[in-house]
Amino acid sequence: MDLRHVYVITKKELRAINAEKTIILAILLQLFIAMFSSFLIVGLAAMYDPDALSDYSRQQYPVAYTGSPSPLEGLLRESGDFVVYEMDLRTAVTALEERKLSAVIWVPDTAPDADNPVKITLYTIKNDIQSSVVNSKLRDVFVAYENGLRGIRADRISSDPIIVALPPEVPGTNFYEFVYGLLIPLLIFMPAIISAALIIDMITEEFQHNTVETLISTPITFAEMVWGKVSACFVIVPVQAAVWIGLMVVNGIHVAGIVPILLHVSVASLLMILLSTFVALHYRERTSAQFIFSTALVVVLIGVLSLPANPANLIVLLSIGAAGSEHWVVLAMMAGILALGMAALNRYMHVVEKTALQ
Repeated sequence: MDLRHVYVITKKELRAINAEKTIILAILLQLFIAMFSSFLIVGLAAMYDPDALSDYSRQQYPVAYTGSPSPLEGLLRESGDFVVYEMDLRTAVTALEERKLSAVIWVPDTAPDADNPVKITLYTIKNDIQSSVVNSKLRDVFVAYENGLRGIRADRISSDPIIVALPPEVPGTNFYEFVYGLLIPLLIFMPAIISAALIIDMITEEFQHNTVETLISTPITFAEMVWGKVSACFVIVPVQAAVWIGLMVVNGIHVAGIVPILLHVSVASLLMILLSTFVALHYRERTSAQFIFSTALVVVLIGVLSLPANPANLIVLLSIGAAGSEHWVVLAMMAGILALGMAALNRYMHVVEKTALQ
């Protein structure tokens, strides 16, 4: 195999990718998201955990206090997060349905030192992000009210409770889990998935347009043509991943182990590209090949992600600087599988070439 011929095909395919507006728009969209990652993380984290927005909300929400007087009303006013209106329950619920209120709180006439528990009823708007924020803020008020009731009823305790020291609350845990546990692996592997699907279009169009025989008649062999297309799809993966990481770092998101991350992504992406190449060479028709590849990819990903040392988990550990030396062992195993896959693909390309010439 002449590497110069492979290089010529690679350049040709990269120019074709550059001319393909859909692929360019997809890449530009990824870059746009990465450039504003700090801003978008707030919105995306709201879907991951809506309660996280409560830390950023400085709005005062209108709530109705109904029922019997209690210290809870004073706690609501003192919190500074609510504008409290006293009204009857029927009027309050009607106002809530018309979205004039954010919540309605009904308090029974149970005395703080009574034997019965104090059962407070909360009415909110169902399936609403604002309700999640209001619920998060109300939870702090209810906890303060509950602690007050515990203090009043403390004389009922007949034995000393077991006191366990809890670890301190870590601020920003939701964002930490979202950014490093979901966002970074998803964005890092997205170029690999796009490239794996792209190689199918590149190969199947040669068969569907009946240009395989023409290419084989040139000094460039069938294997050189396929490896040139594979190289073109592979080259854009580490470049995109590096740009992703760079833009996230610029936005203030610390990413450790950048070089190992790029190595893992490169090997994993090339494995996915080889899988899609096998499928494209076997079916030689775009719709069938894309469907079979998508199905096979889901099955493979489910199997791989079930392993504790899967690439996605290693990316998380590497990005936070918590990965040990075992990730090199995993990388070496993946490289070994990659070498076997490349050898198998070479043999299969010779079979396909003989079939195409008949």
